[in-house]
Amino acid sequence: MAAARRLKRVVASQPGFVSLKSSHTSDTVSTRRKRVNKNKKKNWNKHSDINDVEGFLEDVRLQERTTGGLLSEKSDESLFFLDVGQPNKAEQKAPEPVEGKKRKGKQSRPLRIDLILQHDSLVSPPKDVLAYQQPNAKKLRRIAQKAEQLAAKGVVPRRQKRLQNTQPVVRTAKKAVTEANNNPDRGYYDLWGQETKESGNSWYLQQTGKKLVKRPEKLNEKPSVLPAVEVIAPGGSYNPDFFSHQALLQKAHEVEVKKQKEEDKIEKKLVVNKEDTATEETIFREQVEGLVEEENEEETAPNEEEEDQTGAIALAGKKTERQRKKEKAEKIKDQQRLAGRRQTEHRQQLFQLRSIKTSIKQQEQKTKAKQKLRKAKQEAQKAQPRRLGRLKFQPQDMEIQLSDELAGSLRQLKPEGSVLKDRFKSLQKRNLIEPRERAKFKRRHKLKYVEKRAFREIT
Repeated sequence: MAAARRLKRVVASQPGFVSLKSSHTSDTVSTRRKRVNKNKKKNWNKHSDINDVEGFLEDVRLQERTTGGLLSEKSDESLFFLDVGQPNKAEQKAPEPVEGKKRKGKQSRPLRIDLILQHDSLVSPPKDVLAYQQPNAKKLRRIAQKAEQLAAKGVVPRRQKRLQNTQPVVRTAKKAVTEANNNPDRGYYDLWGQETKESGNSWYLQQTGKKLVKRPEKLNEKPSVLPAVEVIAPGGSYNPDFFSHQALLQKAHEVEVKKQKEEDKIEKKLVVNKEDTATEETIFREQVEGLVEEENEEETAPNEEEEDQTGAIALAGKKTERQRKKEKAEKIKDQQRLAGRRQTEHRQQLFQLRSIKTSIKQQEQKTKAKQKLRKAKQEAQKAQPRRLGRLKFQPQDMEIQLSDELAGSLRQLKPEGSVLKDRFKSLQKRNLIEPRERAKFKRRHKLKYVEKRAFREIT
């Protein structure tokens, strides 16, 4: 306690320090001294009294908040004023006009709520260090210093040269002119139409869902130009004209003839020729073939081997210098001959300009004809079914009645074909679905037959 009292006396005796709070403390209150070992560090904070120091610092902070600094550092004019009594009415200055409503005979004062919300601390706010920090500040500072040094020497950087060389693009923003409602040339807008009038930014309308996504043009193209429901020929009516019925019969006849030709073609390929069948005589010839000529081959074989060996020895011999020079000279002559021939061909082409022009025109006409054929082929393929899957499209059999099967009225007409099958084939023909077959049922496990007890008793 003695040390604390000594520290308090030292603080209070500092020159120029004025305390705002009363420094009356209970010095007379004596407490029993506690014996503490101060040699150990753990007892320093535990048993040391710092209330006087904290009180002094709190008083300093209070002076800074209320007066903006220590009272000892303030001038006398800011702390005191001379009271000479109330001034006369003539000497009183006219009150300054204050904005807002005024009461009669009273000067307007600020509201209490505004006074509470005002900043009453005279301490300046702390400096925000993070607000002054910049990423890569040292690097940018170094680049700026280097640019200043180059500018002092008169050197222009490459990037600045490019910017100077580029021509500035003058962009004039067009102001949106709103038309007047009474303008007779104004466009007509149908209020009850299906199209919505777009007003606002296109990006905003798209993000908010008010504007639909633009549909690709490829999706608008149909996979086939064929109609959904094909109308049958007039000969397929229940009471057709004679000529139209005969034309339909002729068409069906051509289809059947084509099928028959394909079947005959397959049968011809599979038919076995009798001359190709093996007999005893042909088998014997195949067995004997090659046995008679073996002796002649054995005699001629050694002579051929000797010739091959001599040829290999001759090829393996080294060329002389004279032969190499001769070959080199012949090679140079051949190259010169080819170069001269090319030059003469180029010169002759000058006299063939007319024929070259005619050939170019003919080639262009051929390419145009090929383009027309290609376009016509593409248009024809639009009406044909494409290969979409593993299977090929098989057209449906024609539903036709013979002359003796025709009915005179609708009551006697017999129904033919299937509407479901017709629609299914139409989808395949228009390239909407791929041709497919009915799934074959394959039994996973074999059937097991078991005789029941009741059946066994009967047998």
